[in-house]
Order: sequence, then structure tokens, then C-alpha cells
Amino acid sequence: MDGELADLIGRLATENPSWGYVRIQGELRKLGHRVSRATIQRLLHGRRIPPAPQRSQTTWRQFLRTQAGTLACDFLHVDCAVTLRRVYVFFVIEVGTRYVHVLGVTTNPDGAWTAQAARNLLMDLGEHADQFSSSSATAPASSPASSTRSSPPPASK
Repeated sequence: MDGELADLIGRLATENPSWGYVRIQGELRKLGHRVSRATIQRLLHGRRIPPAPQRSQTTWRQFLRTQAGTLACDFLHVDCAVTLRRVYVFFVIEVGTRYVHVLGVTTNPDGAWTAQAARNLLMDLGEHADQFSSSSATAPASSPASSTRSSPPPASK
């Protein structure tokens, strides 16, 4: 195998971390190169490039870097021992700076209340609102206790 083909295999593996040996073999075949899966495996092992599942794991630092311009919102609930009532806290976190905005506290968070709290945040952010991408991590406001949590995105293919 010539050096250019070996460099191409290494480049395909590093630039596409979710591609396994068979996928790399298929891409090479599309380009007119016939290389066995075992050869690709040996070459990547020799270059100390781990198998696909280990290459494609996203670290927490990488996840935060890609989500830096995002506002994530959610509810948390607090059971008040004095009034014996459950209160819901609506909050937003700036993922890049980890700054938390508490938007409001209520015993009945409906859609109108949640939308108004979000509008109030946008007014407070003013010109700084443009630096954030549009994303939401909450469930419908009628069921704040069942809100979803963000998880690191799968590696791109």
C-alpha cells in the first residue's frame, strides 16, 4: 500500500470519528481503492487511531463548546414545608457562561405564564439576545415535572 492511500485512510478515520472499518472500506471503494477491512484495522492500529466507538465519544468540554451560544430552560420544583404546597421554579441557563436566570416561581405554571416569563427574559437580555441560538429543552408547560434534559449530541457522521 502506498503512503498516499495510508494517509487517506488515516484522514478519513480522524475526520469522521463515527466511521468504522467497513464504512471507511466502502468510501475507499467508491473512490476506486480496494482495501480489506483487516488492512484498514491494522493501519489505524499502527497509527494509534482507536476504533470508531472510542473515537466518536464526545467529551463534556467539547459538548459545552458546541453548545456555548445556547439558552437551556427547565423547571424545578420545591415542596414547601410551611404551606405544604409544591412550587415550580422556571429557570434558564446560559450554557456558555453557566449563568442562571430565575424567571419566576409559581404553583401553576401554564403555557401563558411560561411564555410571558420567556418574553420578559428576552426584554431583559435586550441586544444580547442575538448571541444565542434558538433551542428549548423543556416539555410542554402543562407538565413541568416531566421536562426533558439535554444530553451530549451524537457525533456527526
